[in-house]
Amino acid sequence: MRDDQPAAALYRGAQPGDIITFGVYPQSADGADRTPVKWRVLGRSGSELFLLSQVILDCKRYHAEFVRVTWRDCDVRQWLNDEFYHAAFDATEKGLITTTRCTGNGEGSPDTEDKVFLLSVAEVKEATGKLGKDFRRAVGTDFAKVKKADGCHLYVYDKSVSEDYVIENGERHGCSWWWLRDQGRLKDKGDDPSRAVFVGARASIRHYARVNRTGYGVRPALRLDLR
Repeated sequence: MRDDQPAAALYRGAQPGDIITFGVYPQSADGADRTPVKWRVLGRSGSELFLLSQVILDCKRYHAEFVRVTWRDCDVRQWLNDEFYHAAFDATEKGLITTTRCTGNGEGSPDTEDKVFLLSVAEVKEATGKLGKDFRRAVGTDFAKVKKADGCHLYVYDKSVSEDYVIENGERHGCSWWWLRDQGRLKDKGDDPSRAVFVGARASIRHYARVNRTGYGVRPALRLDLR
């Protein structure tokens, strides 16, 4: 941890809906900072906390190429469990992150075991039942909005629907869309492994994004074991 308090003391009272800080990640446009990451507690089971980043921390393709791909094999899963994991957490923090078995990833998409992952449709719906829909609306950090060398550039809503804005400190910020891990589908074709699910306009769950779409963001999810 990055302070002298043990994890049990820091998070003992955390309950669903609360916001906690854990780990660090660049959030300024130049990427030179290491700002504490805020996480929303989606659930608690005994000593285990289920967390989702409060904001969109980065902009990534689900997969680099427009091909058929599963969650197990996609680029964003590799990035979350390698580059992001090592950048965001120190050794003590890594010791608190438990391995999660990710199931229900789509037709023909195998289960995985991950330290960090994207939410599934089922997990979003379960959290919505407990917390309401507001947590689905998310804005990106300045770092997430900056165009990256690979062409990724977070889309920011700038139209007229009030539901697609978040008010912070009296200022209105356009929401951005963020990936889920499930395989996508098209209305006329059914399941389509070259598509992935995302949370889009009006905090709705959409199923049709090309996996190589450059404008969608990442809200990492993980579980902490506080024993």
